[in-house]
Amino acid sequence: MRNLLVVDDERNIRLGLKAMIERRYSGRFSIMTAEQGQEAWELMKETPIDIVMTDIRMPVMDGIALINRIHESERKPLVIILSGHDEFAYAKEAIRCEVKQYLLKPIVREELFGTLERLDKELDRREDLSQKLRESERQSEDYRQSVLNLVLLNPAMSGGEMRSRLLDAGLAWMDQGYQIALLKPLQQVSGLQPQAGEGLFARMMAGFEGQGEYEQAVFQDKDGRPVLISSSRELSRFVSDYALDQQFPMFRIGISEWCEGMENMKEAYGQAAKALKYSFLQPNPGAVEYVCMKGREEPAAIPLPSVQKIANMLGSDREKEMKSLLYEIMDLKVVARYDISYLEKLASALNEQVFDKVFHMYGEESIEILKLYKKVGHIYNYEHYHDYLHGVESLLMRLNEYIKTMKAAHVDRREMQRALDYIQVNYQRDLNMAMVANHISLSYTYFSESFKQFTGDSFPHYLKKVRIDNAKRLLETTDDKVYEIGRLTGFENTKHFNRVFKELEGVTPQEYRSQRRVLGEV
Repeated sequence: MRNLLVVDDERNIRLGLKAMIERRYSGRFSIMTAEQGQEAWELMKETPIDIVMTDIRMPVMDGIALINRIHESERKPLVIILSGHDEFAYAKEAIRCEVKQYLLKPIVREELFGTLERLDKELDRREDLSQKLRESERQSEDYRQSVLNLVLLNPAMSGGEMRSRLLDAGLAWMDQGYQIALLKPLQQVSGLQPQAGEGLFARMMAGFEGQGEYEQAVFQDKDGRPVLISSSRELSRFVSDYALDQQFPMFRIGISEWCEGMENMKEAYGQAAKALKYSFLQPNPGAVEYVCMKGREEPAAIPLPSVQKIANMLGSDREKEMKSLLYEIMDLKVVARYDISYLEKLASALNEQVFDKVFHMYGEESIEILKLYKKVGHIYNYEHYHDYLHGVESLLMRLNEYIKTMKAAHVDRREMQRALDYIQVNYQRDLNMAMVANHISLSYTYFSESFKQFTGDSFPHYLKKVRIDNAKRLLETTDDKVYEIGRLTGFENTKHFNRVFKELEGVTPQEYRSQRRVLGEV
């Protein structure tokens, strides 16, 4: 539906034209009215208008002033002049302002309808052309993005092939010099669509207009991070200033040195990526320039013995010593003195020598620890160095408690097995739980709970089963009297032996022996 605005200071004409058009083109035009140019102009600022039909002579702002404003505006609706005066001065101004039709009052119905039909088709052609232009620009932009990523992702691409592809993508201006800025949103906005980052660069550079002539290209790298290539020598200053603004608190930016020659694009991108890594050491979001970071000391040998000491202390009661050693090897003043690769190697050593070994040896303890383990596994999963250090400390303390629990459980299993072995050797004695607990040096209460958890049975019932199993063996393999077997297996009298045997086996000891003999087993 087209938006059509009728501007005339005579109410009857406005309403008459509105009714005439709505009867002929039901549902085709949305018709609005205004009684003078200023009112029409204010309405046009709020609502996009496709066609304006305006009178010439009106109070406040006449039709000539209105069509001049329309002519100077960015979005230009098609204009039809309505006038009761066939004057050359008006016609001349209408031509200058690209007015599409000059209709004399009283309006001839067929002439008006013919004009609207023609203008509707012209709007269709405009929209079709605009759509084709947008599609062409989108295809051109998509092609440029694919070329830029192809260059970055292909380490074997020769300088000649790189130049050829970048020239085809319309980036010849890079030979005159450029800088690259790489942007990373903080995790608070990690759900942000990649296009939003590109839009941020676009808004940033829009504010840079008026700072001289420059070219630029914006695309996404393989990780979805927005990349800006700009020919402006003021890029570093402008981006750094912009990054400090309150409207820009959720991003970090790495900026390369000034580079010349499109064949150096990968090197410049690498500089921006490395500068972005250094932003990890800064307490606040903002921009980091590679020129300020290069020349850092080459990484010293990382303190592997100290890392190994931390691994050895896990599961002990030396938490304070372990934390102290961690903060000593992760001292930011030391880490920041070296190239960023020092920190990356140190983090890798902690992963391999401490965390990975624990999980390999003891397995996964809980979902919470597993999540933390996976996050700590990559330092850039964190916004800032101190966040990472806190994550490492938290994981160490959790693993320390976990290993202590695992070691205690291992000790308990060993002690419980000693208890079972003792029962097997001494079941025929007047044995009770206190004697066994004392034998393995555990408290009565703790032994009772641990014994049931380990065997799935209470101590008295377990002892009964051991004695009956041995009684069955003697019934099957000897000719000893039933009362003798009861005594040999720890029962105080034959009545007690018979009752317990029948309780567990369903038959008396004598019946059990008789059955085995009938079956030929004895």
